[in-house]
Amino acid sequence: MVAAEPEVETKLEQLRFLTPETAEAVRSTYGTPAYVYDVASLKANARECLSFPNAFGLTVRFAMKSCPNAAVLQLFNSMGLHIDASSGWEVRRAMAAGVPADHISLSTQELPRDFAELLGAGVRVNACSLSQASAAALALPGHHVGLRVNPGLGSGGTKRTNVGGPGSSFGIWHEQLGEAEAIIAKHGLHVARIHTHIGSGSDPAVWQRVSGLSLDLMRRFPTATHLNLGGGYKVGRMSYEYSTDLKVIGEPVKGDFEAFAAETGRRLHLEIEPGTFLVANVGAIVSTIQDIVSTSGDEGHTFIKLDAGMTDLLRPSLYGAQHPLVTLPAGGAKRGPPRPYVVVGHCCESGDILTPAPGEPDVIAERVLGEARIGDVCVVEGCGAYVSGMSAKNYNSFPEAPEVLLGEDGQLHLVRRRQALEQIYQNELPLPESIMS
Repeated sequence: MVAAEPEVETKLEQLRFLTPETAEAVRSTYGTPAYVYDVASLKANARECLSFPNAFGLTVRFAMKSCPNAAVLQLFNSMGLHIDASSGWEVRRAMAAGVPADHISLSTQELPRDFAELLGAGVRVNACSLSQASAAALALPGHHVGLRVNPGLGSGGTKRTNVGGPGSSFGIWHEQLGEAEAIIAKHGLHVARIHTHIGSGSDPAVWQRVSGLSLDLMRRFPTATHLNLGGGYKVGRMSYEYSTDLKVIGEPVKGDFEAFAAETGRRLHLEIEPGTFLVANVGAIVSTIQDIVSTSGDEGHTFIKLDAGMTDLLRPSLYGAQHPLVTLPAGGAKRGPPRPYVVVGHCCESGDILTPAPGEPDVIAERVLGEARIGDVCVVEGCGAYVSGMSAKNYNSFPEAPEVLLGEDGQLHLVRRRQALEQIYQNELPLPESIMS
């Protein structure tokens, strides 16, 4: 589907932490496409989250699904951040990176088969359904667990990032908590934590409202000492988008915790789970413009084809997400005035588009960029969160791109090698001769 009258964003986006020289250094050293993460920004964002307003203690858990590279996990671990894992495999991956088991919280759609072993090792597990609560009770009666509750409200940057309310399967529906209480009482479980989460890119006002509802839930579970309010804070990737001010949304919540303590005598420990906030704008993809083609007519466009695409960045195709694009002339050559382009990826897939209309993945839109030629660099910004970890890896048998850290001293450090073709098919087995005969 093509927009009849596509809106053209006329403001040129700028590089966030790279310079034309460092982008070219990435290309010459590691090839393209390549992910780059900025250490200085990672540290600054971690410190900002660690200063989130709180009344009686704070644990910041990095939602590792957003950027699960071991180097990122190790950096955050060294700064005192804990981990929010979304699968048993993520738990094992974090532990392999050196994160202590008791610094990991697991909230998952699929309870891993070894969850009892993980619990025994110190991992904190939140039951996200009645069946998960029953499984935890049967495996480890009398153990401390958390409950993830769907509070009945949700909010997200798109419908697909909303994880609360009646249209979401995440958590125990708040009207079924009586059944959860019966399971807990029957097996002597101790509810240590209540967990709510409403979505990624959520409305700050809705987030604050849900925090109040979550405090009300704590009244039903007198043994609970920790309230986890999730993450999902809105981050503006494009220059015209706003970002959440953590102090602004946190201060009223701090006041709510203090009022709850004055009323009940319970001084609750706050947990938050930022992912996007910590890493969205600290990552970029350095790519090369490998072709430029044009179509004609009233609906014609000039297309920039990158050597990256949905194999490296799926969010535009999945959500209609907007990412800043910056073209850099090869060798610093002079170029003409900016002009409108449609930017697409390298996959043989009509949905591999980097400039969809906002929130409309099926609608292509033009973006005004610096005049581009084959061989120029194109930097895709805002690629730290839900990019490498959520890409359509190996589609068309394209290998995984390398990941690089830009140190505070300006040095580049490889933290994941480019995947070899043989690694894509190394687990495949040959066709049995009996089938061929």
